[in-house]
Amino acid sequence: MHRFFASLRMTSHRMTPTALLWAAFAIVLETSLGALGPAALAQSPPSSPNAAGASNGTGDGSALTIEPAELPQTYPRAQYEVQFHGRGNYVPTLHWQLQSGSLPPGVRLEENGLLHGLPGRAGEFQFVVSVKDGSQPQQAVQKSFTLKVVEGLVIAWKDPAHVAGNRIDGSIEVSNLTGEDMDLTFDVKAVADNGRATEIGYQHFALKHGTQAMVLPFGNTLPFGGYVVYVNVVGEILARNVIHRQQLQTPHALQVLVGP
Repeated sequence: MHRFFASLRMTSHRMTPTALLWAAFAIVLETSLGALGPAALAQSPPSSPNAAGASNGTGDGSALTIEPAELPQTYPRAQYEVQFHGRGNYVPTLHWQLQSGSLPPGVRLEENGLLHGLPGRAGEFQFVVSVKDGSQPQQAVQKSFTLKVVEGLVIAWKDPAHVAGNRIDGSIEVSNLTGEDMDLTFDVKAVADNGRATEIGYQHFALKHGTQAMVLPFGNTLPFGGYVVYVNVVGEILARNVIHRQQLQTPHALQVLVGP
């Protein structure tokens, strides 16, 4: 501050009061800036909202993931279609492929992520799907899936074939697990040791879709002898000309010991 007062003494006799006031202000300002130093004067101004590195609204930074989480089950020779898709931050376009494992025969995965076809047989098929996006470098993720192909027509023993005097009787349960009605034929034959077949059960009717564990009985009198019982069930979906077949048989010949 001594510079301030010295300057005032040297110039006061030659300046007007107003000029003297402005000179004093200039000297004080110079003194203040000098105290801050050059480092303070060189500081950058605050960044604007549009400065580099700010969010551009493209997402929350979540990684690319594959959906759906699980695959719906199906049955043989039924039209199957599932569209895989990505979730999270990625650059279009997505490219899909079967990374490992096996699909049901008759089913394929397209590059656009469409899984479709007509499964040829029942079973559980495990495979890995991978997807890459259009970024550089590419994002690449994989996910494991199990596709269950269940029998559309299911039969099981309710009361296994057995001998009762001079008869063989029994019953089965039949289920239609498809989404379509079936034209059902139920046929049971007892085949003797000499190859002769005797009808001991028959029905033909429409089996509604979603029917579960419907009981179908069978039985008839038979001559003395041994018989293997064969149960044949055929379900036809007429609209698509698709046929489902199932069969049961006794593990050994049943002996009818009463009769001629």
